[in-house]
Amino acid sequence: MKSTIRYKLEVEHCPSCKGMWLERAELGELEDEVFDFGEHAKGTLAFESTPTGDQCPECDSRLRSFRYRFYDLVMELCPNQHGYWLTEDEDTRVLEIMKNEEREMRHKLGAEERWASLMKQMRSHSFLSKVRDLFH
Repeated sequence: MKSTIRYKLEVEHCPSCKGMWLERAELGELEDEVFDFGEHAKGTLAFESTPTGDQCPECDSRLRSFRYRFYDLVMELCPNQHGYWLTEDEDTRVLEIMKNEEREMRHKLGAEERWASLMKQMRSHSFLSKVRDLFH
């Protein structure tokens, strides 16, 4: 394993398989490069996992395979929360997923704001007066 910089993060990189080890906090830092809504808005990282034959480079525990945030991206995690093993360019895929999540979140928030504005307008005295006038 060699240290290298990927998307502004120093990570441990395997030159032969092109995989990388991200420490626990580094995955969050990677996501935060493109997602500005905070940790609470990211959703569940790993719901369930299954053992693999690979070992954690920090504690030698068997890594566990999981679907990243319920997407079709399978990664491995240390059961002792030391970090995550990503195969070649999975960090790029994480960024794509989180960019899409942020885009969808902004769209939803914009729709909610427009709906709230419409509801406020409909509850206004002048609007209600116009509706009453229609029925009198």
